Amino acid sequence: MARYCHTADATLTKRHVPRLRGLEDPGHHAELANHLLPFAQRAWIDLQHFDDSAVRCDHDHYLKIWALTRPRIDAEFLLLDEAQDTNPVVEQIFLAQREHAQLVLVGDSAQAIYQWRGAKDVMTGFEGTHFALSRSFRFGPHLAAEANRWLGLAAAPLRLTGTDTVSTELGPVERPDVVLCRTNVGAMAQVMQLMTAGFRVALAGGGQSLNALAQAAKDLKEGRRTHHPELVLFTTWGDLQDYASHDPSGRDLQPLVDLVDTHGPDAILTAVAHLAPEGAADVTVSTAHKAKGREWATVRIADDFAPPAPPATNEGAQPASPLPVDDAEARLAYVAVIRTRVRLDHGSLAWIDGTRQS
Repeated sequence: MARYCHTADATLTKRHVPRLRGLEDPGHHAELANHLLPFAQRAWIDLQHFDDSAVRCDHDHYLKIWALTRPRIDAEFLLLDEAQDTNPVVEQIFLAQREHAQLVLVGDSAQAIYQWRGAKDVMTGFEGTHFALSRSFRFGPHLAAEANRWLGLAAAPLRLTGTDTVSTELGPVERPDVVLCRTNVGAMAQVMQLMTAGFRVALAGGGQSLNALAQAAKDLKEGRRTHHPELVLFTTWGDLQDYASHDPSGRDLQPLVDLVDTHGPDAILTAVAHLAPEGAADVTVSTAHKAKGREWATVRIADDFAPPAPPATNEGAQPASPLPVDDAEARLAYVAVIRTRVRLDHGSLAWIDGTRQS
């Protein structure tokens, strides 16, 4: 239902059933979709009975219900912020107002980092007058130059200019205000390291998602099935270990397996329970996604931003040089580095120093 609610589609169909880890076979996925769709359709009907529904109606649900009424917003002027990461359902509502309202879209296409969950850059192709704000008042010329390297790798036309009166440096940061990570699992690893070193640690956005992952790992290790959507098809922890180690589709689960095998799920659950509020913490840990729109004086990039992997080649053949960089990863790195005001430790993003810029 969540996938359906993010779309502009009028009806809930099998195409909204997400693909599950470990069920890559198209035939098996089709069988699952046929089985699940009637239940999803019944749940969608149920949650619209607000007074006595068994299924809780969340924000995505009532937004979709409203969108299906094809609402007219009585306004002369409408502004859509963060337009580079807009769900199709919001795009549909917004563009439908064009006949009677002036529409303004604000965003940075180079910060589009949610396409993996269906978001669109609705500024692309939008007919209107374009204005660019390329000067940053957050940081100085040195960081602007660093940001521009990532913009080049992302094939973005924008180039930034820093403010001369703001001093922003690049170099090691021993006690950062924030550590920015690529993944939730990477964030949990940083939390564990910092707590072991005696720091009071906050986690941007809270620890609910990490708590759920650790509890799912605990269930699997103790022989119980889990309902966690990422791990629901695995019956034992050993199955998950094998999948992460040997199946190319499961490689992004290897950091979770390593974290749990190193510390154990109970230690992770304990660490989550001891997270501090940001105002009382010595250091905040965040994913780059959750850090978007925020800023800190000193920023350290964590160790889970991997350099681009060489493409598969015939045995003996040399990989292409320079290695191709995924646009989405370059945009995420750009988002991460421009959180900084005073000093950036670019950590595992230092691999950019070995790339050739066009």
